Amino acid sequence: MTTIKKLLVANRGEIALRVMRTCREMGIKTVAIYSEADRNALHVRYADEAVCVGPAASAESYLKGDVIIDVCKRLGVDAIHPGYGFLSENASFSQMVRDAGLIFVGPSPESIEVMGSKLAAKAAVATYNIPMVPGTPSAIADRDEAKVISAQIGYPVLIKASAGGGGKGMRVVENEAEFDEQMDRAVSEALSAFGDGSVFIEKYVTSPRHIEIQVLGDQHGNIIHLFERECSVQRRHQKVVEEAPSAILTPGIRAEMGRCAVDVARACGYYGAGTVEFIVDDQLNFYFLEMNTRLQVEHPVTEQITGIDLVKQMIYIAEGKPLTIQQDDLQIKGHAVEVRVYAEDPANNFLPDVGTLETYVRPQGNGVRVDDGFEQGMEIPIYYDPMIAKLITYGADREEAIQKMIRAIDEYQITGVQTTLPFCRFVMEHEAFRSANFDTRFVSLYFTPDVLKPAVDKAEEDLAAVLGAFLLDTQKPKQQTAVSAAQQRSRWKERRLS
Repeated sequence: MTTIKKLLVANRGEIALRVMRTCREMGIKTVAIYSEADRNALHVRYADEAVCVGPAASAESYLKGDVIIDVCKRLGVDAIHPGYGFLSENASFSQMVRDAGLIFVGPSPESIEVMGSKLAAKAAVATYNIPMVPGTPSAIADRDEAKVISAQIGYPVLIKASAGGGGKGMRVVENEAEFDEQMDRAVSEALSAFGDGSVFIEKYVTSPRHIEIQVLGDQHGNIIHLFERECSVQRRHQKVVEEAPSAILTPGIRAEMGRCAVDVARACGYYGAGTVEFIVDDQLNFYFLEMNTRLQVEHPVTEQITGIDLVKQMIYIAEGKPLTIQQDDLQIKGHAVEVRVYAEDPANNFLPDVGTLETYVRPQGNGVRVDDGFEQGMEIPIYYDPMIAKLITYGADREEAIQKMIRAIDEYQITGVQTTLPFCRFVMEHEAFRSANFDTRFVSLYFTPDVLKPAVDKAEEDLAAVLGAFLLDTQKPKQQTAVSAAQQRSRWKERRLS
């Protein structure tokens, strides 16, 4: 086993800070990297050492694996934590780190490679009894054959990029007549986004919920799951609201999904923190979707309900220590909700709205956690994901967690940019969310920009009507008097002319 004494965080913003805080608690020195656009960022100030790795564009800074490893060698760094995004699921980078004699705080390059391809992932787990969405077992080579398969499993179907993610290279096909057009679009998007145009077909689940299972595995073959997260409130196939646990899973289904998630991890010899994603239909049938071989954005809700620091566990695992947590030791305590605070305008199709944080005041109090990387006066860079913060609330039950979230959203003061906070408040108060009767279509079914307009108070509306009527009544005599005067002047003129 190795002891990590100095760790470089190959990321920025809130996740860099989140990792560094755990490192400080563990007595591990930290190194930040930053682009020219992030020179004054909070993670740069927090770290023990910081190095600029290039210009603002991520391709010239945060994605420069060779530059990052060179920094590690110069500063005597033992390990690299990739956070999420950027190089976190890059098998080549993980291999580069290993070859340089450094520790990658994450899974092996082999696991990343297998799970990075949806088709390879399906092949890897095929020997385990894991429910799979009906579809093609490999990339589509013959369109006519693909159409036959689509007809057999039944429309609508989903064309998906094998190397995809974030909703890119994904197209719903309602019938055979539009198959070719949607296929061309999916292939084009996949090539543009991932440099890989291979796509496959799955049965499209019409009322899907997105539920994922957190797993931890060590380098000695021990794997556990830390229950589920409900991630169905999304825009553009990307999550905005997450919670743990899910309000709809029975103990039996939860246990079975957990077993399947552990088997998925076992299928690729996984170690570190990872997430196995499932799609769940309206009958609570679940199907394996994919595995994310990294720490997830929404990991705080799992930490809240289990009391486990996932970053600390990742570091222990990377050092070669065996897991000290047994599956039977784990239990769900309370309920947690997370909303992603993006610099986006919900009233304008959630388009980014970067600018300066003229006002920035975080909510506080019992059961409120804010993971962010900004402070008042800072600019939201246009070069990166526009997430400002993650706002997490924890309560004894779901209702308490939701009420705390509403209170926290109301206390969160942000001006200078539009944010997703009003939308998230709308979600918290919507009957579909409160009753847990929702799926990934929440935005398309219930949200329009009009719902964010300030509601008119009924009493104020009635008072305005009364005042309006009063003003009309008081103006009528004046109008009549004015007319009479005009008529009199007209008659006087007539008399003068006569």
